[in-house]
Amino acid sequence: MPDDPRSSEPAPDTVPDDRGGAAPAAAEPDPEQRRSPWRIPLILGAAVVLAVVVVVLGIVNPRPSTGITTDRLGPAQGERVDDYLDESRNSLSGNDTDPHWALLSFTDYLTPQQIPAASGGLRISGVIQHVAIDRVQTPVITVATPAGDEPAVKSADAAAGLLAAQRYRDQRGADIARVTEARLRAGCACTAGLVVRGTLPQLRDLAAQPGVRAVQALPADAVAGRFAVAPLLPEATDVVAPTPDDAPVPTE
Repeated sequence: MPDDPRSSEPAPDTVPDDRGGAAPAAAEPDPEQRRSPWRIPLILGAAVVLAVVVVVLGIVNPRPSTGITTDRLGPAQGERVDDYLDESRNSLSGNDTDPHWALLSFTDYLTPQQIPAASGGLRISGVIQHVAIDRVQTPVITVATPAGDEPAVKSADAAAGLLAAQRYRDQRGADIARVTEARLRAGCACTAGLVVRGTLPQLRDLAAQPGVRAVQALPADAVAGRFAVAPLLPEATDVVAPTPDDAPVPTE
């Protein structure tokens, strides 16, 4: 849950030019102009731009992007886990010192408080949250986070908020969302991975840390928001595939 993993930057706001042309002389000011003296300056050149700062973005069970995406972090559906682990190790080879986007996957789920230490001090741009329930398909939620440890620690609450804002087609979906949201808000060990940014030497050091299952790096020229992210969940041991969904949904 990639910077961001997993979006596009808005086009910059523009305001019309005030070219400063002189207005034709008039013998008598228009009464409407006397009542609204600021109308002409507002129409010709003044504008107020409202800046909206987005601090948390999230995608619940994302559908494939309609844009062209050539880079990917994480295994593909149907891929063997051992093949993906080999691919991840190979992605860390090289001598360049440029920063790379990378997916950090864990052997076990982490609690929110464990996230900062697990990142090895690297910039965290996305947190992947997943509440694992045996034989119940629960959503994978990727939360994009700004710099700093606190947004990453609060990503579970952000993921819960995203769930609460969704509409569900049937009662089972609503029940799954309810129990998932409750466990995330309770601080469960539900962090499956992180999207981080670091140099290849830093990422190789991170891959050698206890509890780290894989670190996969993209090429250095990969663009933020232009690559897909899919998690390697701790319970995936053979082939990456959807889990069964035939068990009752827990009440809490």
